[in-house]
Amino acid sequence: MSLMILGTASHVGKSITVTAICRILSDCGYHVAPFKSQNMSLNSYVTATGDEIGIAQAVQALASRTTPSAEMNPILLKPKGDGESQIVLMGKPFCDVHIGEYYTKTNYLLNIALQAFWKLQDAYEMVVIEGAGGAAECNLYDRDIANILPAQKLSLPIILVADIERGGVFAQVLGTLMLLPDDVRQNVRGIIINKFCGDYRLFEDGKQFLEDKSGIPVLGVIPYFDIPLPSEDSLSIKDKKAGKTGIRIAILHLPKISNFTDFELLEQHASVEYIQPGTVLSSFDCIIIPGTKNTIADLQYLYDSGCADQINTAHNTGIPIIGICGGYQMLGKTITDLGHESIKGTYQGLGLLNITTQFSGYEKTTVQVTRTPLNHSPILRRMGSVSGYEIHTGDTAVGDCKSAFDGEGAVSDDEQVFGTYMHGLFLNINAVHALLSYLSEKKGTEYIPAEPGNPIHDDTAYDMVARQFEQSLDVQALIAIAKEGIPNTESRPSADDGKNT
Repeated sequence: MSLMILGTASHVGKSITVTAICRILSDCGYHVAPFKSQNMSLNSYVTATGDEIGIAQAVQALASRTTPSAEMNPILLKPKGDGESQIVLMGKPFCDVHIGEYYTKTNYLLNIALQAFWKLQDAYEMVVIEGAGGAAECNLYDRDIANILPAQKLSLPIILVADIERGGVFAQVLGTLMLLPDDVRQNVRGIIINKFCGDYRLFEDGKQFLEDKSGIPVLGVIPYFDIPLPSEDSLSIKDKKAGKTGIRIAILHLPKISNFTDFELLEQHASVEYIQPGTVLSSFDCIIIPGTKNTIADLQYLYDSGCADQINTAHNTGIPIIGICGGYQMLGKTITDLGHESIKGTYQGLGLLNITTQFSGYEKTTVQVTRTPLNHSPILRRMGSVSGYEIHTGDTAVGDCKSAFDGEGAVSDDEQVFGTYMHGLFLNINAVHALLSYLSEKKGTEYIPAEPGNPIHDDTAYDMVARQFEQSLDVQALIAIAKEGIPNTESRPSADDGKNT
């Protein structure tokens, strides 16, 4: 049994809808798994087996009470800029392509995605499939491996999700239905209206209108709510609002920023602001340089925008500076690229850490880690054991620089700068305590420790999301629709089908 969730546009709430449905189905006793054939995001997650997938599918798997795996997101596109993306295929780097070349690989990639789906279908009672973007991208129908092609191949029941908050919900729904291919439209079994503000009873006439015009039942009108779950992609950054606590933390909004979900627990307990490079940094209590998909391009942007000088000035005035992954690499003396990430050459780093980095191959380090901080920084010595994951290319030589963690990272001689390859460091509540208690003490303000929590592994949050949907969703109708979802076995590929590399 399986079900497909498509959207009328990007950012309508498909991911959180799948998260809620997965938890609801799990609560009902079903062994359920999420699936998204193709995701485009710089926010990713490393599985226990060292595979890289979109963070949304990891969240959905955890909501399903199952282990994230590469099959749940067989194709991950990581934009690098100028129309180029890295393809992560079944959790491993495959190649870098421009968008035109990507479409020449449609048959091959679709085959890989379908194989992954069938592996999940064999292992689970139900698979909940998430589409990508808007389903009615008519010019892409012949190569849409995220929506139309799998919908046609599998012929599963479809639920269409629309966002009423942005307006035009009637045109969203009816226009999408009108434009879908006939063999896809006929499988749409229900509609979900998402992000409704106010008294949902005021939309009863609207619901009736949609049902009359489409002949498809509206299964639920979901209220707008704010429950902290990891952000799927960069569209979410513009929705973030800084808190009102006394501690101000600047995170540089790099052009190629990645894995900014690293800071979403910190956002709950401090005033975290995503700052455009070039903004004056002197009023902040701490500066974090986050991960990036293109370290060298973003490093050059720091220099071009004047931000490199701002960072050095902030350091000279005693403001702590932290680098994560690509941000860690930027803090060093030099970065040498042998032609794998950017133009071959050696680039000047920010010079705040006595380290050097070299990009010498295409392979990535992808691994989950647990590390012990060393006593080389007033922040680290308060921290205790922390867990996270690494996703990076490049090798960093620390030399005689002090390490941040046992066997990894680096700390400056003045102990005010440190860097690490560990994503998710500040998803550990003890790391949040360590940073905020130090900054509060330095500023002379009181620090009240935050409650434990982790936006990725917070089971309570998944329950809360499910309850929000259950209050407004016809769950029994949804389950009945899902039970109809027997995938077309003719879509099951052999290992050799569709090869087109």
